[in-house]
Amino acid sequence: MCLALWVACAATPKAFGAAEKISLIKIDGAIGPATASYISRSIDEARTQNAQCLVIQLNTPGGLLDSTQTIVQSFLGSAVPVVVYVAPTGATATSAGCFITVAASVAAMAPATTIGAAHPVTLGGNPTGGEQKPDDTMKQKLENFSVSYIEAIAARRHRNVDWAKSAVKESASISAEKALELKVIDLIAVDLPDLLKQLNGRVVDGKTLKTAGAEVGEIKMSASERVFQKLWRPEVMFVLMLIAIYGIIGELTTPGAILPGVVGAIALILALYLAAILPINVTGLVLIALALMLFIFDVYAPTHGVLTMGGIISFLIGSLMLFNRADPLFRLSLSYIIPATLVTAAFFVFVIGKGLRAQRLPVKAGAETMVGKTVTTWRQDLHRRRVLERGQQYTHRKRRSSGDRSGARTNAESKPKMKSEIRNKSDPPQVDQNPNIENPNVRADAFVSIVVRFEF
Repeated sequence: MCLALWVACAATPKAFGAAEKISLIKIDGAIGPATASYISRSIDEARTQNAQCLVIQLNTPGGLLDSTQTIVQSFLGSAVPVVVYVAPTGATATSAGCFITVAASVAAMAPATTIGAAHPVTLGGNPTGGEQKPDDTMKQKLENFSVSYIEAIAARRHRNVDWAKSAVKESASISAEKALELKVIDLIAVDLPDLLKQLNGRVVDGKTLKTAGAEVGEIKMSASERVFQKLWRPEVMFVLMLIAIYGIIGELTTPGAILPGVVGAIALILALYLAAILPINVTGLVLIALALMLFIFDVYAPTHGVLTMGGIISFLIGSLMLFNRADPLFRLSLSYIIPATLVTAAFFVFVIGKGLRAQRLPVKAGAETMVGKTVTTWRQDLHRRRVLERGQQYTHRKRRSSGDRSGARTNAESKPKMKSEIRNKSDPPQVDQNPNIENPNVRADAFVSIVVRFEF
């Protein structure tokens, strides 16, 4: 009997006064792939929780058009009513935010908020890298598509189609009060409790909302969504690109360091991924690549800094052209560009330049340093001698008769093809009588001092 009562209670919670559920998410920032994923997942969770509706508190300056399309499609195909609430006071729903607000089942705004300015600036998400300034034909195509797209959305939601078209064509922007008057939105609410109060009893998509006294549960961004939301910014891609450059070139100039190469490779992959999402200018990338080539050439060519100066100018112009500075959403600040230019120039001039020049200096250690030196040898037999120099031993093997002490070959472990010529000196050296303790077959009375010349 207790089991039956528990089943009845679980099956009919409303009969016992259980509160209705309202799902809530907050979007504050640019619209991108992470935002689209977050909204789509939230719609699914709201449906799973049998929520009355999903409330999206929105404040955005715009975003990518392909991500906006994904969000609009999620709205139009959602079984749960979606309420877009432009808030708090002073918030905006411009550009992509205008499309999202118009596409909602219920559009609401807080006082002193604005909506509009939906003229497309760039399409975004172009894997080949979008042009910074598309030609007139492409601009007209993009504008026509955006006009027809927002017109279809407004007609579907029974909103003001004429104003929606003007928001794209003329970048029209209006306040919340004017938007309510023009029937662009459905209501104005001071805060979330006021919004739920006004939503109560409203019929949306054939469903009567019961939001009075409902329990509001916020759906948080997942860890991956939060990370990617922070990553897809021009500044992040620019920094990742610099890390990739420093790491890969550092690995090439210092083989075996491993860490710079690994870090550079990871940064390069992330930068390429962001380049497929963000609208970048290919010309800017080419100029940055040219700057790197000039920096490297100046290390080898005695141009007295001419190539370095050209590289600095090329890097600065390429960084300025990398993103569209006319679009505030994707504008790369000079506070990133100028320090990056100076640091990159210093990196190549002082770090890489010094490293490459050091590789061309004369050898300071090893068998190569024995050229032209006087060393001590021990006769091991008629055809072999042992050479000891700086703690290293070499086997000196004759190529001619035992009476000829010139033209012999020295077989060193590091240089097995090393040639040498020896000549006896008149007096034997005064050295320890048994220095070659590793080879007891060497006779102590066979010490002679010779001059060795190595030919490589």
